[in-house]
Amino acid sequence: MKLKFLGTGTSQGVPVIGSKHPVCLSTDPKDKRLRTSALITTDNGMKILIDCGPDFRQQMLANEEDDVHAVLITHEHNDHVIGLDDLRPVIFKNDQRMPLYCGMRVAKEIEKRFPYAFAKVWYPGAPTFDLRIIHGSFHFSDTEIIPLHIMHGTLPILGFKMRNLAYLTDCNGIPEETMAQLYNLDYLIINCLRKNEPHHSHYTLEDVIPLVGVLRPKKTFLTHMSHHIGFHEVLERELPEGISPAYDGLEIIF
Repeated sequence: MKLKFLGTGTSQGVPVIGSKHPVCLSTDPKDKRLRTSALITTDNGMKILIDCGPDFRQQMLANEEDDVHAVLITHEHNDHVIGLDDLRPVIFKNDQRMPLYCGMRVAKEIEKRFPYAFAKVWYPGAPTFDLRIIHGSFHFSDTEIIPLHIMHGTLPILGFKMRNLAYLTDCNGIPEETMAQLYNLDYLIINCLRKNEPHHSHYTLEDVIPLVGVLRPKKTFLTHMSHHIGFHEVLERELPEGISPAYDGLEIIF
């Protein structure tokens, strides 16, 4: 299986509109971060998208990807769901409803934000979604997907585990029952908003490093990073062995 980082930035992306911060002015492609999302390619060629934010169309075109067979949604914040309408070309091409796997609260929010996709009288050209409520572990095609319950401030959200890889975005708290599923991973992908300043709903570098020390994954990639994390090149040199900042377009095999 393969995971491709479609985006590794925070809700505003990097560069931030109008910002003169040195990272926002960087010419290094690895300092340019679209909103956080990832695309899994399974062993039998199925494409599973994790989150679908406002940059989804741009991400698919930039990576020469042309298909999605299912979407896993971590939570309902706009930088993770507002691109769902841009799934229309894929839905039309495959001529079937797009499975969206999420919690019940998230499903209700999606119905509110995209009412035309659920109208009793279908509007030609509207997307068609198949909301599938996550109650526990499930399979999509040949892939087992384990939901991971985590906290985004006071908001309960989901991460996902496939094989020995875990993907945790937008969190700053991991319940004990979830921690038990995260020890000794091959890959831990985890949000890391910035460094040197705590945040009320996201892990920062000062949180992530000791957490990695406890969980002991073979490799950790940081995602959902703002410009305040610093330059990619500098951060990569500063981080402890086994921890690296992800970047848009990075692929890992697991």
